[in-house]
Amino acid sequence: MPTWLLVGNASRARLFETQARPRTLKLLKEYLHPPSREKGEELASDRPGHFQAEARGMEGTTHGAFNEPTNPKDFEHDRFALELAKELNDGRTQNRFGNLMIVASPHFHGLLNQHLNEHVAKMVSSHINKDYTDLNEEKLLEALR
Repeated sequence: MPTWLLVGNASRARLFETQARPRTLKLLKEYLHPPSREKGEELASDRPGHFQAEARGMEGTTHGAFNEPTNPKDFEHDRFALELAKELNDGRTQNRFGNLMIVASPHFHGLLNQHLNEHVAKMVSSHINKDYTDLNEEKLLEALR
């Protein structure tokens, strides 16, 4: 059964199938998540919503503003990690790989690990906290040796 290799960061990932002999990589799929590259103010509305309510037992009304509970960029990074985790789970349920290697930037690696279900997490044979998304297949193989 082949080994899958996921190489990614918060805005881009590539999924490979690896062969041991000879050591090769076959690109299965590339994922792009453009919202992760946008500025935070471009992801959210320009200002928080407001409310007005009557204060109980007092004359007049109360005013306030709603704050966003999560940074919009963090939300998008987490959304992308969830998308990739679902893809890995689908591959597992279809018996498309036997082992999994994850190479990702440290912060994104942590997000991805949070979303892996227990079955996929047990299949991870190697975790590498590096961002190798810009390396071509040849350089990636060299870096992983």
